[in-house]
Amino acid sequence: MSLLVLGANSLIAQCTAECFAKDKHEIIFAGRNAGQMQKLANDFEIRFQCKAYGIEFDALDYNSHKTFLENVLKLIPQVDYVLLAFGYLGEQTKANEGFDESKKIIETNYTGAVSIIHLFASHFESQRKGNIIIISSVAGDRGRQSNYLYGSAKAGLSAFAQGLRSRLFKSGVHVLTVKPGFVDTPMTYGMPLPKLLVASPKKVGKDIYKAALKKKNILYTPFYWRFIMMIVKSIPEFIFKKLKL
Repeated sequence: MSLLVLGANSLIAQCTAECFAKDKHEIIFAGRNAGQMQKLANDFEIRFQCKAYGIEFDALDYNSHKTFLENVLKLIPQVDYVLLAFGYLGEQTKANEGFDESKKIIETNYTGAVSIIHLFASHFESQRKGNIIIISSVAGDRGRQSNYLYGSAKAGLSAFAQGLRSRLFKSGVHVLTVKPGFVDTPMTYGMPLPKLLVASPKKVGKDIYKAALKKKNILYTPFYWRFIMMIVKSIPEFIFKKLKL
């Protein structure tokens, strides 16, 4: 069995990969810095006694994605799981002032994801097997003034995953949508978050691994975010727009 990690600098991705590594999966770590990816692969080989590789991947270099897929299949002809873990929170206030930041948020969180996942989806569809894990966010469940560009991109990603799941179902290919809440990662460092709601990346990684094996469709992690977002989505718009969220 094997796992490809897209955006392996993510702590959530690394903690998820640890679960797969303990089960002796071969792992390919992909990210913009090939040297860092190889160091990560070497570390996993030593700690978990599994075969691991590190290769370069740029989510925004769309023209390179087809070649990237071909290179992955040269390393591991049969990839069983693809984990899409890259993302960019960005700064909403900066995005309000100019489109460059908006473009980076949208392309990193949505366009780049769609580009690479479509390629693997078609490959898995032709093989009639495979698993795709897409890390979205609870931020996509409702637009908030503090991060609506990031949230809208994640909302689009969740809708994309839902449609893709329906498309691939008849081919025996599974798609899992992951919606984490607040997680203790570099993306959230320095943010004034309620400590009781901040999960560790190890907890989230274990949840993703278990959900992937059980072939769940949607995972809120930790579990209580499903209920939190049910409440958030139920707030009437005329009230919600007045809240400082």
